[in-house]
Amino acid sequence: MKKTYRSWSAALLVLTMSIGLVACGEDNSTSSKSEAGDGTIKLKVYAQHFDDDTIKPFDYAVEELKKKMPNVEIELDPAVQDGGQKLKTYAATGNMPDIYLADWSVLQTFAKSKNVEVLDNYDTTAEFKKNLNPGVESRLVAPDNHVYAYPETGIEFQMIYYNKSIFEKVGIKTPLKTIDQMADAAKKLKAAGYVPMSIFAKEKWITTAFYNGLVTREQPHGFGALDQKGVIALPKAFVTAAQQMKQLQRAGLFDANATNTNYDQASSLFYQGKAAMFVNGQWEIYSSQEKLGDQVDWMYWPAKDEATYENSKYFIDGSGSPQGYAVSPSSKNKETAVKVAAFLATKSAEYRYTQLGSPIVSQKVDKPMASNVPAMMQRVVKELLPNAQEYAQLLSNTKIQNTINDNTQNLMVDNFSEQDFVNNLNSTLEKEN
Repeated sequence: MKKTYRSWSAALLVLTMSIGLVACGEDNSTSSKSEAGDGTIKLKVYAQHFDDDTIKPFDYAVEELKKKMPNVEIELDPAVQDGGQKLKTYAATGNMPDIYLADWSVLQTFAKSKNVEVLDNYDTTAEFKKNLNPGVESRLVAPDNHVYAYPETGIEFQMIYYNKSIFEKVGIKTPLKTIDQMADAAKKLKAAGYVPMSIFAKEKWITTAFYNGLVTREQPHGFGALDQKGVIALPKAFVTAAQQMKQLQRAGLFDANATNTNYDQASSLFYQGKAAMFVNGQWEIYSSQEKLGDQVDWMYWPAKDEATYENSKYFIDGSGSPQGYAVSPSSKNKETAVKVAAFLATKSAEYRYTQLGSPIVSQKVDKPMASNVPAMMQRVVKELLPNAQEYAQLLSNTKIQNTINDNTQNLMVDNFSEQDFVNNLNSTLEKEN
């Protein structure tokens, strides 16, 4: 998530939880309380805190907060990579943390159940807007024109990582430019004893992201193209992508146990040299470079043929959906929590820029960028971002999104066909559009 704050949950579970959220949305939180007498304000923060990419920016922001607001004490509640289910359970039981990291899917649900503070009219929000990097407004302002959270990152995207030494050992030329080349590589890698591509398909968002990468080869707007009234059947690019994903699954690209594999297991296969490829966001660059050094690189998404590949490789598999540090309306220290949420986002962005050398941050930073930028991030900065032609667009319809999530995960299973995928999506599109 970050890994998981792009995750979406199963439709039935969302419906069930939503009922509970509506009932509990106005309950007072028991998670925050001011210490009597000494003026200390304790705030519980639900945030990702499990690897260098999540721990270091958060810890840096908390240390900076101690200098800026010494009367505030942060109690970290480490987020679980569960597609937001723990957070939704907090909401359903009236036990919301004061501040929480959430993606657009969760924010949409919480907006309906009144478990997220609307930040539109806070002075803190006005200041945050002034300092936004150009082009990342969609990370802060939701499609309904409200602000629900303060983002630390800019528009992130998914990439295919690969172990160069494994490809050389098996004798496969890189980069893989077409679906047929990737399918052929999968067969050769599997025959050589490797998992061709490691994927943590237990989380539906990553199978959705993989599918969207294929869609963007011929439809640069990605899922945003499904949000239009009158689209009652999957456009050709989406059907083609489903066929391609199934072709790759049948070629053995994904491990047979992929839908039971979590991030830790999938990344471990890649870092132990047992898997030749791995799919995740650009945030994985730091961990992969650290663990595999010069053996690892990333490649563009494959297309139906090399001409399409060349024409579409700068269409980005990522969209500017709202996300970030949100505040519970039931926090007993809500005014302070709003300021702290914005501060955590701002300082986390500062760390990413100054220490990790990532330009993909929400806020302008007036300090020097890190000098030891990983080679793969240097490729992103010098090669990809300056040439980016299109970013995928946000899909706000949760029913369509949930259907995509369920069915891209199903594409990993042998007895689920591309026609099943098309039929299920068409059924939802006809009802929603």
